Amino acid sequence: MSKLPPATFDFSELGPDLILDAIEDKGIRVDSGLLALNSYENRVYQFIGDDRTRYVAKFYRPQRWTQQQIQEEHDFAWELQEHEIPVVAPLKLENNTLHHYRGFYFAVFPSVGGRQFEVDNLDQLEWMGRFIGRIHQVSKGKNFNQRPTFSVQEHLLDATKTLQQTQLIPQSLHTAFFTILDQVVEITSQRYQPAAQIRLHGDCHPGNILWRDGPTFVDLDDCRTGPAIQDLWMMLSGDTQQQRIQMDTLVEAYDEFSQFDSRELALIEPLRAMRMVHYMAWLSRRWQDPAFPQAFPWFADAKYWEQQILALKEQLSALHEPSLTLF
Repeated sequence: MSKLPPATFDFSELGPDLILDAIEDKGIRVDSGLLALNSYENRVYQFIGDDRTRYVAKFYRPQRWTQQQIQEEHDFAWELQEHEIPVVAPLKLENNTLHHYRGFYFAVFPSVGGRQFEVDNLDQLEWMGRFIGRIHQVSKGKNFNQRPTFSVQEHLLDATKTLQQTQLIPQSLHTAFFTILDQVVEITSQRYQPAAQIRLHGDCHPGNILWRDGPTFVDLDDCRTGPAIQDLWMMLSGDTQQQRIQMDTLVEAYDEFSQFDSRELALIEPLRAMRMVHYMAWLSRRWQDPAFPQAFPWFADAKYWEQQILALKEQLSALHEPSLTLF
């Protein structure tokens, strides 16, 4: 792994020949075409090897994570898997999970299928509560040394600077957008005060859960340190009463394996606000990648930014309301 990543932050140098050569360099012969899977931050391809096994190859975006940060992600996945938690971990090829080829870091995973997780299914939510409790029970055993932490600095302040520099927000909406954004940032900064932080999946939304007689967790690419509630709140949906029932179901099952601190319920809306602002900044930073204008053409439209002004106003109202409570 001596060669440095490409100078570019994108995938302009990642072509089909390089992908095939990289995979075959690790002793797996590709016996099918490469099926690009739905991923924007990285490049992910499904294929069939000459052993008739389905694999997934993941090429990491250059200069986003360091080698040590990616390896820590892989080690965390293996640690969870060793505790019999259904997490898809990268394969060990030549005794390594992280590989390097012509400037790109990549990993090979087993291809795992499954149905979509049903957020309104209380039985499935109960399963999720148990398994997230098990994940967090393992997580508390040690700390991340390389992975980042959920922070006001990154998710709000740095994200705001990115949005201030973008040319994508119509000038006619600047005052309205940044006035409400500043208010959301201010109150979120005040309210985001986690009492304890542990290793997390970090992006535990329904799209990263496959259902096969129980949940299978995929994509630890955003694993980082933060409050336990971060791995729970994105499974909530519907009105306040529905969310109370869902959270009560999750927490009751979670408590079987890891004690939940009910004070963290007050962090749900601040974390939601942080995700909203960080997401807009993320799209703005990636806009030079040709895949992003194709996948998110609405991001450059004035209508999108008008909708975000309304969404931020609604979120500001939610931040002023009492926190979600359990029954």
